[in-house]
Amino acid sequence: MTSAAQARPVSGRVAPGARLDIALGQASDRGRKAVNQDCHGGCVPAEPQLSAKGAVAVLADGISSSAVSHIASQTAVAGFLADYYCTPDAWSVRKSAQRVLAATNAWLHGQTRRGAPGQDADRGYVCTFSALIIKSATAYLFHVGDARIYRLRGSDLEQLTRDHRLQVSAEHSYLARALGIGPHLEIDHLTLGIERGDLFLLATDGVHEYLDPQWLYPLLAEHHSDLDAAAQRIIEQALALGSADNLTVQLVRIDNLPPLAMAEHSGKLADLPPAPLLESRAEFDGFTVERELHASSRSHVYLVTDRESGKRLVLKVPSTDQRQDSQYLERLMLEEWVARRIDSPHVAKAEPLPRQRRYLYSVSELIEGQTLHQWMLDHPQPDLQQVRDIVEQIAKGLRAFQRLDMLHQDLRPQNIMIDRAGTVKIIDFGSVQVAGLEELDASASPPPMLGTLQYSAPEYFLGLGGSPRSDLFSLGVITYHMLTGNLPYGTELAKATTRAAQLRLGYRSVQDYRPDLPVWLDEVLKRAVHPDPHKRYAALSEFTFDLRQPGGARLAGPRPSLLERNPVAVWQGIALGLAVALVLALSRLASG
Repeated sequence: MTSAAQARPVSGRVAPGARLDIALGQASDRGRKAVNQDCHGGCVPAEPQLSAKGAVAVLADGISSSAVSHIASQTAVAGFLADYYCTPDAWSVRKSAQRVLAATNAWLHGQTRRGAPGQDADRGYVCTFSALIIKSATAYLFHVGDARIYRLRGSDLEQLTRDHRLQVSAEHSYLARALGIGPHLEIDHLTLGIERGDLFLLATDGVHEYLDPQWLYPLLAEHHSDLDAAAQRIIEQALALGSADNLTVQLVRIDNLPPLAMAEHSGKLADLPPAPLLESRAEFDGFTVERELHASSRSHVYLVTDRESGKRLVLKVPSTDQRQDSQYLERLMLEEWVARRIDSPHVAKAEPLPRQRRYLYSVSELIEGQTLHQWMLDHPQPDLQQVRDIVEQIAKGLRAFQRLDMLHQDLRPQNIMIDRAGTVKIIDFGSVQVAGLEELDASASPPPMLGTLQYSAPEYFLGLGGSPRSDLFSLGVITYHMLTGNLPYGTELAKATTRAAQLRLGYRSVQDYRPDLPVWLDEVLKRAVHPDPHKRYAALSEFTFDLRQPGGARLAGPRPSLLERNPVAVWQGIALGLAVALVLALSRLASG
């Protein structure tokens, strides 16, 4: 059967000048069977999708016991190629692929349960599935079933996948795992670095059971310039050796790799000179500068008016100290890239410009209001309800980041705005981590700590990567700060650069600063800002729920021991018990 994806011009090399250069060839044959239940396809997209999502080769093999498994194969291949490229650019390859495969598996399994085959998976919409995604200098493999993916590097042919087939006897075996076989999908995932000249081979069992390096190497050398012809010759060789099954082969060769740490998301902006420092009433790149809003060692922020549209906007340019720092300039470009992809009323938006830029800067919407930092100065002892409302809006903004596989990493009162209508918005995306962009340089060392020390999660001080619980920690510290005007660990957190030191941190009760606040609030805040990320709330929604529900934190988990709740009372009780025992012992000695 021919995949719809095969109609695409996927064979051959991508256009000259592309940073990632891939040669792709493929062939399929029904062999000695009446119907070809295999399906295969590939896509090498143009830029910017090639950098953002990568190139894909995928094949599926239907099971012989089912009369509809060819439909499952075709659905799996065509659906993956279409849906994978529709996932957000910010998502990691793994998240994108697994989301698409989970949906495909659910649909196939549902068709089996609704159709004539009933609940018998052996006659349902079931197929094997293997996919190879090449993004930047990394290969990502997703596999379930008994097809195989190999890598040929030099003269070394290495099998990268394992067969999910259970051997019952010498004559009988069956698939232990496949796409559509059950409501839940367990799929193997492998990530590995690649080198120029690597060749990947994807093959169904009708081919790989007869694969022999002794004839494979000279065949590939003979057809080096035409991988479609090489794939066809591999099929012919397997048929000649006695294969009685459907046969499908895909070949993916890496002809060129992009340089590491390349800011693919920045496009042509990387070639622009950094914008100069500006003065009031200056004319700059189609804007009129009204005044400077903020200046720091990293950047200068201006209120400007777009002369074409008349809109008042915020324009950020790098400071003099940062103009030669390529990493900072990349992060400045990243701010707009992030803002264009997040659609939330609680996250600042980027402003699209109809004209071409001549300098490097970022532009965002103007939010008329005040920062949360200023609000806290105006409200030194706010009502708990006011704090809840602000925290819930910040949490909604953070969830918008999380849905796109992003972490803010620099959540602090100065980076949160409250407009005149009371809407809370997260701003400043210069420290945002984007999983999909991190994959562009998988070999890079962890970036330096980007957030503000007093609000950053303890794991950053250990040189570890962040998680959604890291942003939750920052939100917990902000909540505590709004209520008390202080930090839960004072200035000690920034000094705790070892796990042992962090475990010794002493949380200070909100009652010490605000006796009017409810006692149960400490349990909620203490869990949100726990030094160990695994002991914090698992989700923002849990934190905001407990913040509104008295006693919710106590009911959600086991009751703390008396030693944890009141250590002084425990030791007083122990001392009293020892004193009584001593008096009794002395009394017995005296009577003796």
